[in-house]
Amino acid sequence: MPDDLLKPPQLVVDGREMQPPEPLEKTLEGLDQLQAGAELLLLVYCHPVPLFNILRNNGYVWREDVLEDGTHEIRIRRA
Repeated sequence: MPDDLLKPPQLVVDGREMQPPEPLEKTLEGLDQLQAGAELLLLVYCHPVPLFNILRNNGYVWREDVLEDGTHEIRIRRA
């Protein structure tokens, strides 16, 4: 297992109980605070295509896993 998977994320945005566009807004605010080499973890119940377009256009990479309860666990870091 790579070492970066063992590190906890620097920031967590739990958007599962938020109404749109709040999860997107909180995620973008969190990315502004993200330190070099750190990761933001976003938890939502959807596949946030608008967010992915923003991330792609601004030099971020992400990994998305869907958990058994339907939560999309999205780990974001600068490329």
